[in-house]
Amino acid sequence: MCSACGYPAAPGHWTEAGAANMAERLRSRFRRSDILKHVLKPYGLNVHDGGLLPGIQISNQFGSQTIVRDLAEVWALVEQWTGTAVDPLNPKFTMPPAKAS
Repeated sequence: MCSACGYPAAPGHWTEAGAANMAERLRSRFRRSDILKHVLKPYGLNVHDGGLLPGIQISNQFGSQTIVRDLAEVWALVEQWTGTAVDPLNPKFTMPPAKAS
């Protein structure tokens, strides 16, 4: 159990299944955090995963912070805080930006 947050040590997220070692697993977590930052920024939320705690820290512009265990809890928290369901597969998040001519 993590002494900082009280969560049991996480075995890893399914997206890390191909990670051959701990360094790759951390890179995967950081990449997932970067993607979440991009997706949640329009909702006024910030994401942090320092790789030390077994979870993802979500904060809002009003100073509230919560550590969630996985992506399912991310979406539930976002819906609770914003009153809006987030579709992470929305084309505005998944399509690359159009190149300027």
